[in-house]
Parts: sequence; C-alpha cells; structure tokens
Amino acid sequence: MPLSHHDQMTLLKDILNNHQVDCCGSVAECEQLERLVKSLMVNPNIHENIKPILQEVFNYSQNGQYTQHLDFHIESNQENISEWVDQMNIYN
Repeated sequence: MPLSHHDQMTLLKDILNNHQVDCCGSVAECEQLERLVKSLMVNPNIHENIKPILQEVFNYSQNGQYTQHLDFHIESNQENISEWVDQMNIYN
C-alpha cells in the first residue's frame, strides 16, 4: 500500500528530526529524503508554500549523499533543519 502524502510528510519530518537530534545520519537516509521529496513535489495535494522548502531539503539530501563528512554536513544544517520542519508543520 503506497504512503499518503500525509504519511510521506510525517516520514520526511521524522528523518529530519532524527538528523537534528542525533547530529548524524546515513547516506540511505539522505536517499530516502530525496525519494520522498521527489514524490511530494509532484503531488497536487501539497501546499505550494511547502515546495520551496522541499527543494531546500532535496538540495540538503543531495549534498549529504555525496559529502565525505555527512555528520559535519548535518551539524552545519541544524538551523535549516529546524526551520524546514517548523515550516512544514505550518502548512501540513
């Protein structure tokens, strides 16, 4: 059974929250973020105000997949992650 867009948003926020709390993550999580964002970007039920945030999360996940120092990448984006999740909570 495919995930609804609400479930996808919840999963996206959960992964980002884990990155924020743990200050670490995996390449697989970055790949999952990318897949979730791609799916949400084409979903007509997603509020237009979330799409720029999703683009930022997509860039974050892309950079995370290819960095040599993923934990540093996550740590340096702590403020962004917090802002993204807060904004997603407003529109979701």
